[in-house]
Amino acid sequence: MTDRRDVECWLTDMDGVLVHENHPVPGAAELLQQWRDQDKPYLVLTNNSIFTPRDLSARLRASGLIVPEERIWTSALATADFLAEQIPGGSAFVIGEAGMTTALHEVGFVMTESSPDYVVIGETRNYSFEAITKAIRLIVDGSRFIVTNPDVTGPSAEGPLPATGAVAALITAASGKEPYVVGKPNPMMFRSAMNKIGAHSENTGMIGDRMDTDIVAGIEAGLHTVLVLTGISDRAEIERYPFRPAEVLDSVADLIESGPVESDQ
Repeated sequence: MTDRRDVECWLTDMDGVLVHENHPVPGAAELLQQWRDQDKPYLVLTNNSIFTPRDLSARLRASGLIVPEERIWTSALATADFLAEQIPGGSAFVIGEAGMTTALHEVGFVMTESSPDYVVIGETRNYSFEAITKAIRLIVDGSRFIVTNPDVTGPSAEGPLPATGAVAALITAASGKEPYVVGKPNPMMFRSAMNKIGAHSENTGMIGDRMDTDIVAGIEAGLHTVLVLTGISDRAEIERYPFRPAEVLDSVADLIESGPVESDQ
C-alpha cells in the first residue's frame, strides 16, 4: 500500500514523533484532534514499560497533548497480552516497574519467586543485583525468559542510561538462555495493538522515527509506514538500511494536509 488515503487506522510512536524531550512536536496536537474529529481508530505506542497508560496519558496532557489512556499501548501491555494467550492465569517473576506489574495483574497473572512460568524483564531505574541473580537462577531452572523491549540504552539529561536490552544481555550471558522480545521491532506488538482497536494491516498506518524498530516492524506487519524526521533518524540514516518506508515526512504536521500522496521510495 503506497497511498495514505487508504489508511483508516493509525498506530504512532510517542517519543520523537508526538513529543520530544517532554515538549509536543509541532502539529501533534492538531493531528490527534483530526483523528478524533474523523473518528479514526488510533493507538499511541511506546517500548517504555515503566509507566501505566494512565501515567503516560497524564504526562502527555502535561505536555499539551490529549491522549486518553485507552489510546495508549505499551510494550508492557503487549507483553501481558502475549503471556495471557500463552498461559492463561500464569505466574511470573518480574524485574520492572508499575507499568509491567499492573499489566500482568490485569490479565490474571500472579507474581511469584517460586518456580514462575516466566521471568519478565522490563524497564526500570532500580535494577538490583539480588533480583538479577534471582532471575538468572530461575531461568536456569526452567522459567521462560521474556523481555519487554530490546533497547540497550535510554536517554537522560546526563547521557545514555543502560536499559532493558543491556540487562537482558547480562542475564543471557550468565544463564546461556536467549529471551523472547515482545516489543518493537517484533511486529507482534503492532499486531496486538491492531487487535485492540479492531484494525487490519491492509488499512493501517504506522508513524515512527526509527528505521530499526518502528519502520522495519511496520513493514513486517504489512502496514503503511511513515518515517518522521523529528526524532532519531535523518535522511542519511535511511540510506543505511536495505528497506524503505512508504513515506518520509519532516514531521507529523505534514499528515494534517490532505491530498494525493506518492510513495517516497
